[in-house]
Amino acid sequence: MVAFDTVIRNGTVATASDTFKADVAIKGGRIVAIGEAITDADEIVDASGLLVLPGGIDSHVHISQPSGPGIVMADDFESATRAAAFGGNTFVMPYCLQEKGQPLRAALKDYHALADKACYVDHSFHLIIADPTDAVLGQELPALVADGYSSLKIFMTYEGLALNDYEILGVLQVAREQGALVQIHAENYDAIRFLTDRLEREGKIAPYYHGKSRPIPVEREATHRAISLAELIDVPIVIVHVSNREAMEEIRRAQVRGLKIHGETCPQYLVLTEEDMQGLNMEGAKYVCSPPPRDKASQEACWEGLQQGVFSLFSSDHCPFRYDDEAGKLTPKGRTSFRWVPNGIPGVETRLPILFSEGVSKGRITLNQFVAFTATNHAKTYGLKGKGSIAIGYDADIALWDPAKTAKISQTGLHHGSDYTPYEGIEITGWPVATMLRGRFVVRNGRLVGTKGDGRYVTRSKPGAVA
Repeated sequence: MVAFDTVIRNGTVATASDTFKADVAIKGGRIVAIGEAITDADEIVDASGLLVLPGGIDSHVHISQPSGPGIVMADDFESATRAAAFGGNTFVMPYCLQEKGQPLRAALKDYHALADKACYVDHSFHLIIADPTDAVLGQELPALVADGYSSLKIFMTYEGLALNDYEILGVLQVAREQGALVQIHAENYDAIRFLTDRLEREGKIAPYYHGKSRPIPVEREATHRAISLAELIDVPIVIVHVSNREAMEEIRRAQVRGLKIHGETCPQYLVLTEEDMQGLNMEGAKYVCSPPPRDKASQEACWEGLQQGVFSLFSSDHCPFRYDDEAGKLTPKGRTSFRWVPNGIPGVETRLPILFSEGVSKGRITLNQFVAFTATNHAKTYGLKGKGSIAIGYDADIALWDPAKTAKISQTGLHHGSDYTPYEGIEITGWPVATMLRGRFVVRNGRLVGTKGDGRYVTRSKPGAVA
C-alpha cells in the first residue's frame, strides 16, 4: 500500500511566518508530512514554479441574504462558493441575518437549508443581531454561542438594522460573558440620514452622491464610538471594512492603548475611488457599497494599515447584485435616488488576486503577510481549528498559485452570479491555478472538478481574538 493519497511536489510552500521549498503529503484529507523527495502516493502533483499556499478564508461575505422588497442577491450558496473556489478560497463565512421579531434559531435553520449540499467549499456563519430583545440576549444568543456560533455582527447604520448605543452595549455585554466576538459596521446612521435628505432636496440623486452621503467623518465618528463602547465593556471587537486613514488611526490609537480592537479592510478600498461612481446614467451604481470607495490618499492609508498590522484581516465584503436587473442595481426606486440603490458589490473571486498582484507582486507586502491577511489570521480570529495554514495535522485546504501568471480581470472569466465586476480591466500578476479542499481538487487547470455539496458546515471553537 502507498503511504499517502496525494503528494504535492517541487512547490514553494508559504505560511504566515515562513517560505520554503518542500513536498506536502496528504492522507485522509489532512496534511500528514512536509519534507523532501516524498513520492509514495496514489497521485503526484507537480507544483514546479508554483506557490503552495493555504486556501483563502473569506470571513466577510453575504450570500442569499434578504435585501429589501423586490431586491434579490445575485449569488446563492452554489454560485458564491464556486466563485470562491476559482479565486483560491476554501472557506467562506457568510452572515445569517435575523429579521425583526425572528428567533435566531429560525434564521439559522433557513440559512442552513440554503447552504446544505450546495457548497463547493467549507463555510460557517456569523449571526447578525438586528433585534436584541431580552429573550435574544438572555437565552437565544448564549445558547447559540455555546453551540459554536461564536461570532456576530451588529450595525450602526441601515434602516431596520441600526442599533442604538444602549442596544450595542447589551450585545457587547453578552459577548463578553459568553466568549463571542463582535464585528461592527461603523457608520453614523443619523448623520447619513441627515446628509441624504439634504442631498435629495438639492436634486443630487445620482449614484455618485451615495459617497457624499457617507463621508469620512461619518465612519470615523462611529469607529471611535464603537471602540469607546467596547472599552466600557472590556470586550474585543472587529471593525469591518475600514476605508480611510481617519478610521484606521482610531483603531491604531486603541491598539496602542492596549485595547483588543481588530481591523479589516477590503479590495475596494485599495483599488477603487469615489470617481468610479461618476459613470453616466446608472453606471455608477455598479460601485455603490458602504462605506464607499474614497480617494487615492485613503487607498494609501489602507495599505499602511495592512503594512503596519493595524488591519489583521483582508476580506471581500462580497455582496453581489446584478446590474442590468430591476431586482438588482437598476431597481426602479434606485433611479429616483441613490438612497434606494442596492448596497454592495461582488468580489469573493477577485479578493486574493487583487491583493497578491497589488501587494506581493508590487512589493507593498510580503508573501507571508499575504497568507496571514487572507487565511491564517481569519482562522485564528474566528476559532477555525485546523484551517488557515500549511502544517501537519491541518486540513489539506490548499491553493496552488502561479506568481508569474498575468491576466486582466473580466466579467467573462468570472464565476459569480452577478453580471458585472467592479474590477473590470484591472491587470493582475499572480493567479490561483488550482484549489484543493481537504486534499481533493475543486478547481484544476481552470476547470471546476469538485462536486457541489463537498463543502461542509464547520462548527467553531472560542474565537482566538477572545481567548
